Amino acid sequence: MRRRPKAQKPGTKYFSSVVRIQVDRGHVVCDSGPYRIVRHPGYAGNIVALVGIVLALNSLWTLIPAVVALIIAVIRTVLEDQTLRDELPGYRDYARRVRYRLIPGIY
Repeated sequence: MRRRPKAQKPGTKYFSSVVRIQVDRGHVVCDSGPYRIVRHPGYAGNIVALVGIVLALNSLWTLIPAVVALIIAVIRTVLEDQTLRDELPGYRDYARRVRYRLIPGIY
């Protein structure tokens, strides 16, 4: 019986639902690919998807959960940035080089 390959997770190998430095996996700062443009490209992609959902459903009611999700993403990036700045070597320098968290030129 053949085993199915595991599904790829989005982002880097450190992408996780829990904010923590993964020392056991050799956690380092990733500054290539989309991480050269924004510090949290996974959340930025989710925001693009939210806009798409609102447009596809063509209803003002969809703005309510989209705005809630946006607020949660912003709060999460602030908390993640603080943890990464405090605990991940090299992240402070990376944050100085890559100024924007989610949207290039805006935030």
